Amino acid sequence: MSKLRQMEVFVAVVEAGSFADAASAVGMSAVMVGRHIQGLEKTLNTKLIQRTTRRQSITAEGRLFYEEAKLALEQVKYAFSRVEASNPEPSGLLRITAPMSLGVSLVGPLVAEFMQLYPQIQVELILSNEVVDLYETSFDLAFRISELIGVNLLAKPLPPYRMVICASPGYLQKWQEPKSPEDLHRHRILTHTSWNNRFAWPLRNGASEVPWPEGAVLKSNDGQVLLQAAVAGEGILMQPDFLVAAALGKGELVRIMEDYVPPPKPVQMVYPRSRKSLPKLKAFVAFVVGRLVI
Repeated sequence: MSKLRQMEVFVAVVEAGSFADAASAVGMSAVMVGRHIQGLEKTLNTKLIQRTTRRQSITAEGRLFYEEAKLALEQVKYAFSRVEASNPEPSGLLRITAPMSLGVSLVGPLVAEFMQLYPQIQVELILSNEVVDLYETSFDLAFRISELIGVNLLAKPLPPYRMVICASPGYLQKWQEPKSPEDLHRHRILTHTSWNNRFAWPLRNGASEVPWPEGAVLKSNDGQVLLQAAVAGEGILMQPDFLVAAALGKGELVRIMEDYVPPPKPVQMVYPRSRKSLPKLKAFVAFVVGRLVI
């Protein structure tokens, strides 16, 4: 294991407060995070983090190492940025984070096309519904479904995140088509597990809002899984238009309850001001804006 990577993982664990929370920030499983920490402790021959079944705490040696590792990683990041900014040809590793459904259906295809145009750039795309602090991690850019951004971030607005309520023709033939949010409680519902607090999608009902039914026959953190179930006639789906567009075009799904669809939410690309001059970042931002913004 790379000592530099071990340092990155250790810093992420200290700042996140747990192996599980650090896992999404560094783009690996919680088990692999644990292996990096164990390897680092073996190299240093000292305990950095004390773990029990209930909590974890950083040791005195761990606190000292964290402070030095943080400074070292910042210096490494600065050194790479200086060299990359001096090279006009876009190259190097570009680290991107995006929400799950947006990442699979929209960002992933864009990244694949971008890499064909810029073969000297390597991309690491991490999908997570957690909001990653771009200044506390080594990510260069994030896709966010939000109006709010940090004061030290730059943002490029993208087409909004629009939801569609739909079901297969076969399902609607078997189960009478719902006409209002109240009717949904008599139907088989497909739900994304991230629909809570920040990602809630309440339905419009005049001047009021109605929550999407909690009782679901299928819950998943992957929109593609829900899409496949809907096409198979397993229930009613609410997902973003870019995810269901192909199925709607083929007639595998049909729109329903269009008057009650939630208002769209803004989508933005955000990146630190300090990295705006990096050729690899400038190239990717310009590419996405050219593809998505009319």
